Amino acid sequence: MTTQQPVPERLQVSPFLVLYLIMSMQIGIGVLGYQRIIAKAAGYDAWISVLGAGLSIHIIIWMIYKICGTVDGDIVAANAYVFGKKIGNIVSVLFVVYLLVFALAVLRTYIEVIQVWMFPELNIFWYSFCFLLLSVYIVFGGFRTVTGVAFFCIVLPSYLLLTFAFALKFAEFRNLLPIFDHSLKEMATGAFNMSLTYIGFEIPIFFYPFIKDPQKSHKWAHFGVFLTTMIYTILAIITFAYFSEEQLAKSIWATLEMWKIVSMPFVERFEYIGIANWNLIILPNVCIALWSSSIILKRGFKLKQRKGVIILAIICLIAINFFDTRAKINFLNDWTGRIGFVVTYLYIPFLFIATKIAKKVKNKNES
Repeated sequence: MTTQQPVPERLQVSPFLVLYLIMSMQIGIGVLGYQRIIAKAAGYDAWISVLGAGLSIHIIIWMIYKICGTVDGDIVAANAYVFGKKIGNIVSVLFVVYLLVFALAVLRTYIEVIQVWMFPELNIFWYSFCFLLLSVYIVFGGFRTVTGVAFFCIVLPSYLLLTFAFALKFAEFRNLLPIFDHSLKEMATGAFNMSLTYIGFEIPIFFYPFIKDPQKSHKWAHFGVFLTTMIYTILAIITFAYFSEEQLAKSIWATLEMWKIVSMPFVERFEYIGIANWNLIILPNVCIALWSSSIILKRGFKLKQRKGVIILAIICLIAINFFDTRAKINFLNDWTGRIGFVVTYLYIPFLFIATKIAKKVKNKNES
């Protein structure tokens, strides 16, 4: 078993900030168009799928804190605790790949939104280069800086939630009737299709040692998931009331479509402001993913974090240019969601059980 080195208090963050870290990872590019995807399977009962998937996350959060509490460390320590140091480090590399794919999917999908809605000729490489350069600069500031960015990138664009009230004027809530008109299997499929939108809540398993009194952050993690679930559920209900099922089936980015009706004396095309603000929202997605993957490399392979961040950012910059069509971007998003589902709903429960067994075995051997 590897020993987790204690993190100096000056590098740690307060427990309540876990709320913003989780929300900033969960609210990303998926919120712009998840409604159509979940409605494919469960129709307008899909808001129940959103709620059900959100409730299930609380169980996974509880498991994550139990795992980290048992090994008194992060995912690297947990894998080493169960598999031994060498095999554990190999398993941890898979999480580096997962986080890198997540960052890649978020950034490439956002660039596609800009290209479709604002600047069709936007150069993918140079935009990605500038965005990743900013992300690397933030990660260089350490975990406290990353957390500060996550806080402000949740608070500053939060006014956007109020703009969805404009859609209520044209909402027809009878669209949602009859309720429970779909089978449990269809609603479960809708919940599964929320994978890409919801993933990110598992990040406490990467930064657990960087929280002061980490067990005190447990309630804030649950509160963060609760708020995100409420936002997604309410937004889904508003969307379903605004669009007919036939209209929604043709709306790739339903959230952006609703912004087209926002009318203010000082702005004509509010969706442009919304898309520009979304740059802030996805920034912590990429920063936290880069920080988490680089800390795994540092912990497992003694690679300096700054070098790790630069290497990972370069890989991301090169890879993003290969996803140059809508079909390839869809493929990337689909697989990101599937990998996220495997990590959160299969591997974490497995790790939870494995740490319990390993703890009993080690206690038995010591006695």
